[in-house]
Amino acid sequence: MALKGFPKKIGLYDPRNEKDSCGVGFIADIKGRRSHQILLDAREMLDHMSHRGACGCEANTGDGAGFLTALPHEFLSRVAGEDLGKKLPPPGKFAAGNVFLPRDDGFRQQCKDKVAEIVQAQGQELIGWREVPTRTDDADIGPAARDSEPVIEQLFVGASADLEGDSFERQLYIIRKRSSHQLRTLEHDEAKDFYICSLSTKVIIYKGQLMSEQVVPYFPDLEDPDYTSHLAMVHSRFSTNTFPSWDRAQPNRFMSHNGEINTLRGNMNWMAAREGVAESELFGDELEKCFPICEPDCSDSGTFDNVLEFLLMAGRTLPEAIMMMIPEAWQNHESMYKSKRDFYEYHSALMEPWDGPASIAFTDGHYIGAVLDRNGLRPSRYYVTHDDKVIMASEVGVLHVQPENVKLKGRLQPGRMFLVDFEQGKIIDDNELKRDLSVRRPYGDWLESQALDLQNLPAAAAPEHLEGADLLSRMQAFGYTVETLSFMLAPLVTEKRDPVGSMGNDSALACLSDQPRMIYDYFKQLFAQVTNPAIDSIREEMVMSLECYIGPEGNILDTTERQAARLRVPHPILTNEELAALKSIDHRGWKARTIDITYPLADGKDGLSSTLERVSREAEDAIDSGDSLVILSDRATGPDRIPVSSLLACGAVHHHLVKQAKRTRIGIILETAEGREVHHHCLLIGYGADAINPYLAFEALRKCREDDIFSDDYTDEKIVEGYRKGVAKGMLKVMAKMGISTLQSYKGAQIFEAVGIRDEVIDRCFDGTASRIQGVGFDVLAAEALRRHAVGFPASDSIQPAVLDNPGEYHWRSGGERHMWNPESIAEIQVAARENSIDAYARFSKLVNDSDRSRCTLRGLLEFDLDAAAGPIPVEEVEPASEIVKRFCTGAMSFGSISAEAHETLAIAMNRLGGKSNTGEGGEDPKRFIPMANGDSRRSAIKQVASGRFGVTIWYLTNADELQIKISQGAKPGEGGELPGRKVDENIARIRYSTPGVGLISPPPHHDI
Repeated sequence: MALKGFPKKIGLYDPRNEKDSCGVGFIADIKGRRSHQILLDAREMLDHMSHRGACGCEANTGDGAGFLTALPHEFLSRVAGEDLGKKLPPPGKFAAGNVFLPRDDGFRQQCKDKVAEIVQAQGQELIGWREVPTRTDDADIGPAARDSEPVIEQLFVGASADLEGDSFERQLYIIRKRSSHQLRTLEHDEAKDFYICSLSTKVIIYKGQLMSEQVVPYFPDLEDPDYTSHLAMVHSRFSTNTFPSWDRAQPNRFMSHNGEINTLRGNMNWMAAREGVAESELFGDELEKCFPICEPDCSDSGTFDNVLEFLLMAGRTLPEAIMMMIPEAWQNHESMYKSKRDFYEYHSALMEPWDGPASIAFTDGHYIGAVLDRNGLRPSRYYVTHDDKVIMASEVGVLHVQPENVKLKGRLQPGRMFLVDFEQGKIIDDNELKRDLSVRRPYGDWLESQALDLQNLPAAAAPEHLEGADLLSRMQAFGYTVETLSFMLAPLVTEKRDPVGSMGNDSALACLSDQPRMIYDYFKQLFAQVTNPAIDSIREEMVMSLECYIGPEGNILDTTERQAARLRVPHPILTNEELAALKSIDHRGWKARTIDITYPLADGKDGLSSTLERVSREAEDAIDSGDSLVILSDRATGPDRIPVSSLLACGAVHHHLVKQAKRTRIGIILETAEGREVHHHCLLIGYGADAINPYLAFEALRKCREDDIFSDDYTDEKIVEGYRKGVAKGMLKVMAKMGISTLQSYKGAQIFEAVGIRDEVIDRCFDGTASRIQGVGFDVLAAEALRRHAVGFPASDSIQPAVLDNPGEYHWRSGGERHMWNPESIAEIQVAARENSIDAYARFSKLVNDSDRSRCTLRGLLEFDLDAAAGPIPVEEVEPASEIVKRFCTGAMSFGSISAEAHETLAIAMNRLGGKSNTGEGGEDPKRFIPMANGDSRRSAIKQVASGRFGVTIWYLTNADELQIKISQGAKPGEGGELPGRKVDENIARIRYSTPGVGLISPPPHHDI
């Protein structure tokens, strides 16, 4: 079956999750000399990257591969004469590009007619269409790729008499954008088959849903000796958990990508919002023809290319645009010279980084180069030869080079740019390039004169502290519990870090709970996968930052002093004093408007939706009135007023403004009694908040001191400072799990999935978030808000509880939240183990299975469809149990987390069965490698490698049947296991080659493997 573009969202598949993880490289003549040899060498490179790409269930259907070269003028002039009978204008006065077209004859002609109409409307000349020769059989293209194979034709466009150079390129850009917007959105089965690979005076792209070794056999043009180029970029695609297609093959129009853009959803939303303030002298009134900047149905690489192309067409240079989108880690780089720091800081006020592990090769014909993200988690190597060739690729060995011809070799450095300038005929040193770019304008002076610093704003009086019954009522109305204080808030102050649980959370999912749950509990933070390693937020602190500029953005297409007029906020958690200063701001034209996000109790459940509409409308009115900040506040909560969840309000306002293309014209700040935990703050920032004042959390922590939970030396200032440090550390850790380095990138990026939230809520407040399982809607959320409010502000004939509730969400409690592990199930498994009791185990399994089925997990709600299996399988066709158990493996429990006796007993048992036990990440005592006298073995067949220093030796590795390299763990994804110092005795320290009494935390293993 032919695949036309992305499949529709169905089941667990969502087309918004399209990502690439591939092989990329280029070869070029540094002096800009054209030859056919460049193509021959590029073919060899691409063939050697076949392992980097992927194929489907058919060995000859690839995920995509292709070439980008300079426009081959001599070749095109010849074939245009032979095939079209046309004489092409001189180089620079004509453009060519390969276009994928539908196979339906009538619709294909409709597409070509529309392109011709647009070319004419833009004042250019359509010279003609040439059929691109292809050899489907000779290239052995697989069935799936054949089924979706488009018709490929070459489009030639001539420039009007008054146009050349970049001005002509801009008209070509508009032609392509208008054609794509009008044709790919038509209601036709083959609409997505229309795709312009490129249309340029400088470069051309040959690509498709091919394997690396199929590209040249498929496109005989590439074998023609007249086809010459001074550069060739190649790409072999591995589409991560996604569908391949002809148009998603790379190279894209200006770049190729190996990696993933983790912040894609936020980047796209921000770019959509920027369309509302974008202006360009170069485009003039035609700028709107380029919108939307980010085209639908693109992978993360394609979307990045859309934005890069937009910046280039609007007048930025290629190196400058790349530095804007993938900046170095400048915030904590103490040795970076001032002008470069100023450059990055100034541009951070214009655009957030496109964050994630990435190696990007780029070219516009004038330059070719490559850059790594700030973490450098993608390999990229280069050679320079004595005959002035440069070879860059995802790995070494892609092209055979005589050793005596190698002039120098190297690798890309994190954040550094490798660049070849063909006009100068040399490689531009990273330091030289960035020093030149950074001194072209007085960025530092602009920042000094225009940027506002939060700490420099005039002080204002903060609200009085909440005391006694008023404080208790608000805490109850906002769902505070005894566990909130003891488990979640107090450790942030006393330990300066986010509290960590040992083995995850076994309480019921929010959507399955009988208890009223906060909306935050319905969201799960995503985490980095194997192709996308997590960051170690402790050891890689230098590349991470919470500092952001907030408030109205300038025009992203302009570079003026006014662009720096934004508010620098070093920490997303605001003190009461900082919020008061912002509320009363009247400085350089900055004004703030406070919007009440509460509604009358009398409105009942209907008040929630109407209030979200009112708040969104008021935020838009604030923009139209020239306000710089809106503060969404629930301080008006009281006996007669119910608060809207800050998360719902923030998400609704953010997405409303994005859709109106106004989001970048204002900052959103929350004055919230609801947000208090690290997870809450991450969600609020992830759905668009610029800063948060968790005033009730501060008041609750002050109450902890009064209740002697803290000692008296914890002053108000020390409490707030400790809380902010703990939250900062926790937020960096959460960002790091997804491989994101900066809060600026994390903001609005929606790195979450919802479990059990209805689409009506998602569409209004969390648009673009996956919610694969429907559940609560606005009616349930409103009802639960009313229930919480009634606890804190009961009706006159009700009695208010004198203390906070203890629902047992983290620790089991009779009558509280349900847990998968409870006293009954634990007692039965202990009896079964101690007495070898089959009956006790049967009772245990029934308790656990019934609990799963009715209480805690989604898997417990699933049943086997026995009829679908066509009845029972004859017993003689079933493997005996003695064979089945050979595929059994134990859980990866480390020695240290369980005793040596338990660990070794499991190993002996699995070895007797023929199964496999797992060492966990704690190493293994070499004595266990020696067989026991009775023939048993205590050796674990599966060895884990979580960090090179945790007992990993050559002997350890060679005594393994299977190796597991841990990157993200189920209980604490991306974080690594933790063994407290009190458990690290001399024996454990000996086996792990560490020091007794010192706690052990395993970082992501890319640091030492």
